[in-house]
Amino acid sequence: MPADPARPGGRPGPRLHVVTGKGGTGKTTLAAAAALALAAEGRRSLLIEVEGRQGIAQLFDCPPLPYAERRVAVAEGGGEVHALAVDVEDALLEYLQTVYHLGPARWALDRLGALDFVTSIAPGLRDVFLTGKICQALGAPGSDGARYDAVVVDAPPTGRVARFLNVNQQVAGLARVGPVRNQAESIMQVLRSAQTTVHVVTLLEEMPTQETVDVVAELGGIGLPVGAVLINMVRTPVLTAADLIQAQNRHLPRAEIAAGLAAAGLPTSAAILDALIGEVLDAADRVALEAAERATLASLGRPTYELPWLAEGIDLGGLYALAAALTDQGFGVSGP
Repeated sequence: MPADPARPGGRPGPRLHVVTGKGGTGKTTLAAAAALALAAEGRRSLLIEVEGRQGIAQLFDCPPLPYAERRVAVAEGGGEVHALAVDVEDALLEYLQTVYHLGPARWALDRLGALDFVTSIAPGLRDVFLTGKICQALGAPGSDGARYDAVVVDAPPTGRVARFLNVNQQVAGLARVGPVRNQAESIMQVLRSAQTTVHVVTLLEEMPTQETVDVVAELGGIGLPVGAVLINMVRTPVLTAADLIQAQNRHLPRAEIAAGLAAAGLPTSAAILDALIGEVLDAADRVALEAAERATLASLGRPTYELPWLAEGIDLGGLYALAAALTDQGFGVSGP
């Protein structure tokens, strides 16, 4: 695929990567890993948090992020990952300053609780300010403002992400003309363009898979571009293909298993054999379930990337390992 000349460094594909997923699937972790992968080989990425949890700071083992871009990691090949925690109140005051040139009045608004006042009247404005800051950080392609090759957003979970991104609908009943309406329309132009893609993090389990199917349909229904499905915490099967077939058919050779235990000097009581065979059957059932969920996800027709389960947990080394797994599968090379 030829490079897109509008992108810094001539890299093809989207520049704004929005990452969502059901709670508990590792959404924030994979957003961070994606930012590392997209910053490889001397590139620069910006990782943005919008939910005020300081999850990014915890992952990168750094102090809480201020309302300012800060470098948090060096990627493979000398690239850089910067991070920004978008505080909605600061985003509101920044917006008002830009549009209305508040000057000293900003202090008064801050003290009077402008955020609570404005968003109590129109709760959807919170998302306008947050997404507006994201688009501002993206910069204009081909201009000096495009300081990052990629911007990655740790977005709200699947149940709220469509509402978060669909800011035109959020302000539909509030402002038909004026700066807020113009801001919302400008944001939607970016979010519905080829610059943007929304990735969904999931697990090979029934509920996360169903939420992934639902959110892909919901995003498509409002014209937002769906990118990849990121399947997290994938475990390598411990049984061979032949053993799996036997277990799934419930034809395990009990006598052979007992002989194997005896040869290893292990107890062979009926209770131990029952427990061991039960574990094998559970493992086989798990593999069958994962195969069914994988087929459901494949039916969505989106690129899929599988990330391994890390037994030692997630630390900075784990993030780099996940980033390497994404890179090895071609994530971000051209398109999703």
